[in-house]
Amino acid sequence: MEALLRSHVPGTRKLFSGKVRDIYRADDDHLIIVSTDRVSAFDHVFPNGIPGKGIILNRISCLWFSRINFVKNHIVETDHTVFPKPFNRCHDLKDRAVLVKKTDRIDFECVARGYLTGSAWNDYRNTGEVCGIPLGPGLKKAQKLPRPLFTPSTKASSGHDINISVEAMKKKIDPQHAERLGELTLRIYEFAGDILKSSGIILADTKLEFGVLGNEIILIDEVLTPDSSRFWDASLYRVDTSPASFDKQFIRDYLETTPWDKDSPPPPLPEEIVTKTLEKYEEIYRKITSGGLKN
Repeated sequence: MEALLRSHVPGTRKLFSGKVRDIYRADDDHLIIVSTDRVSAFDHVFPNGIPGKGIILNRISCLWFSRINFVKNHIVETDHTVFPKPFNRCHDLKDRAVLVKKTDRIDFECVARGYLTGSAWNDYRNTGEVCGIPLGPGLKKAQKLPRPLFTPSTKASSGHDINISVEAMKKKIDPQHAERLGELTLRIYEFAGDILKSSGIILADTKLEFGVLGNEIILIDEVLTPDSSRFWDASLYRVDTSPASFDKQFIRDYLETTPWDKDSPPPPLPEEIVTKTLEKYEEIYRKITSGGLKN
């Protein structure tokens, strides 16, 4: 299988191409979102992709969308053969595209953190806080937090997303919306974390996106995938380490060993890194579908 780096639907024009997803207009009220095999890290898209990655991401998201029943989502249809024409005739969309309701996207990423890792760990080491939330002294890398934290970040179309405080978020959007986003983010994180425990997985953190449809906040984009979450192997988890994971952290860790400066155009990923990343994505898919989240 070759990596699908750019989707193409004859007779249509893309509205937008993100780091991973391509978006098309279906009609005035609906969009088609395609998960390609592009891979990004440190805010750069790499010249080669991971064959089949988009299919795995799409399948995982659709499973979670179907299980999370306490907040509405944007999914209308997952079977490409019943999409509007001409999308229903495009075989490349099979298992990697969804028909969704068009919403007013809330331009913040909503992050739930249960463990001290990634940018939260760096923030804590430098300030003793995570996104303006003070934490006690003496915490270690990968340590479980006393309680999960809601830590929003800006949603950048290019460049780096920036972690901000909830109070800063409230200055940009309706404060009641900000409160609701925090409640939903933490509820989804705890709901998913409980399900994943049965598969021997620790959900360290996850980022979610929401939109407004009418006057209601709904869940959009992707949900609880290895691109948007850190999944750790519970049997190998140790505090003060970089836990074994089934997600994009594997690529980040590899890149930290290379001379790439994270500012210049990124080099192609070596074939062995592509293969190993795909294995990790396939493994997390098997684990979550064989455990509490079944097809």
